Parts: sequence; C-alpha cells; structure tokens
Amino acid sequence: MGFRVLKTALAVVIAMYLAHIFGVKTPAAAGLLAILGIEVTKKKGIQSALHRIAASLLALLIGCLLFQVVGFHVWVVGVFLLIVFPLLHRLRITEGAVTGAVVMLHLFAYEDAGWRSVLNEMSLLLVGLGTATLINIAYMPKADKKIVRHKQRIETLFSDIFVNMAKHLRDNTVIWDGKELLEVSEEIEQGAALAKRSMENRLIFGGDPYWRVYFFMRGEQLESIHRMIDLVAQVYQTLPQGELVAGILEDISHSVKEDYYTGESEKDLKGLDDRYKMMPLPESRAEFEVRAAIFQLNRELMHYLSIAKKQKKQRPEAG
Repeated sequence: MGFRVLKTALAVVIAMYLAHIFGVKTPAAAGLLAILGIEVTKKKGIQSALHRIAASLLALLIGCLLFQVVGFHVWVVGVFLLIVFPLLHRLRITEGAVTGAVVMLHLFAYEDAGWRSVLNEMSLLLVGLGTATLINIAYMPKADKKIVRHKQRIETLFSDIFVNMAKHLRDNTVIWDGKELLEVSEEIEQGAALAKRSMENRLIFGGDPYWRVYFFMRGEQLESIHRMIDLVAQVYQTLPQGELVAGILEDISHSVKEDYYTGESEKDLKGLDDRYKMMPLPESRAEFEVRAAIFQLNRELMHYLSIAKKQKKQRPEAG
C-alpha cells in the first residue's frame, strides 16, 4: 500500500468528520473533495487547492445565475459545462473542473441556488480541500535515500561503460551489447523526477538545487557518451594510440564515482595530444581512419570532462 493511499484515507475520514461536526450538508462530498486534493508534492497540493477553489467559486456563480434565470432543467447542466469548461481552460485552472462540476451538481440536486446552499458548498470546499492541503503540508516522504541510490547506480553504470569502451580499444574483437546505456538513461530520468519532487516539497526557499543540477549534468554527459561509442565503434584496429586512450578511460571509470573534479584526466588528455604530435604519420588509409576516430574521441572526452568541471565541486588543488 502506497503512502499516498494512506494520506488519502486519512484526509477523507477527517474531512467527513469535520463536515459532520460543522453541520455541513452532504458531508460525504467533503470526503470526495479531499480525495481530489491529495497531491504528490506540497507545492502541487497548495497550487491545486487554490485552482480548485477558484474554479469552484466561478462554477457556483455561473451555476446560480443559470438556475435562477432558466430553472433546474437537465439541459441547463449541459449549457453550464459548455460555458464553464472552456472558461476554466482559458484561465488555466482546469484542475478545478471536476470540483466545480461537483458543487454545481449539488445545487441541481437540491433544486436550490439560494445563499444557504451556496454557503454550504463553500464550506464543503474549505473542509475537503483544506483538510487535504494540510495533510499534504504536514508530511511528505523524503526522497533523499532513493535519490542517492539512483546516483550510485548511475555512477556504477557510467564506470562500466567506460571500462567496456577501454576493452574494445585494447582488443577490437571484444563485443559489448550496450545494455548499460538503456539502464542508465532510465536511472537519470527517475533520479531527475525525484529531485524535482524533492524541491517541490520544500516550501521555504525552494530547497537545494544540487540534485537537479547533478542529474542534468549526467544527462548531458550521457549524450556525450553516446557520441563516444559511435567513435569507438569506428576503431577496427588495435593501435598504440587506442591503448593510450583506453588507460584514460579506465581512470575516468574510477573518477566518475568521485564527488569532486580533480582534473587529472583532463591533464592526461592534454598530454596525450602532445604525444600524438610526436608520433609518425599513418602508413595506410585504414590506420588513418582509425586514428582520426581516436583523435575525435579525445575531443569528445574533453567535452565530457568540461561538463563535469562546470557542475562538480572542485578541490582547491584542481584549480
């Protein structure tokens, strides 16, 4: 049973009891409104409640006018929907369409659009949506542990990907199925969603943006990794240049799990560029193509590291 189900059940019971205590007509409707008011985050709950109340008040106003002018006929309900729903869409408060329809249909069922009935519906709104909002604010489960698990899994998968690329550069007969790419993409998406939800549960100052920045960084790096893999696939010969890059890839497979950017791999890549200039030119077209792919791989690795350099914390000695 999910935590949201428990919150919903609690909100329904409290709302119905309060409606009964306050003498509100049809207290069961307060429970229905409480169900509609339960949301996944605190900010979403408050925003949703405000939208629903605004939409319901508008629906009560238009409903009262229609019923008092035309009368309580079934076709009037259809006219009401044709007027109110497009208006709510234009005002961007469509979340309140259902609650607005509920309070209007109550008036239709009572066949009374007087101030007492309107006051009763407003009381239902305050009790039902108010109870749900207070329960939303009172407690939301923290997602920090889940976020950390996603972070650790992403770093493990990134590490595996770099190790597999290094293996291919050392031995081009090695075949890798690339399943880690699909899994890490899902991990990044899920982690980013949890990070967003965690921020929306912080009502004061909006929360720490670290996690959203972290998963955004990993998403950018994954795009870079995809380009690296395309380049590695073009290496169909085992060359000394490829073995040198493989060593750097293995170093990155370890540093990817560190919270700080050390800059060591960046220095190694720059040093590797200098070594390339001292090496003899390719002796065949095939060697030229492979070395060109390795050279482009160096450039892509620098881009990957530049993303980490911008987003990760840096140790004082990293510059």
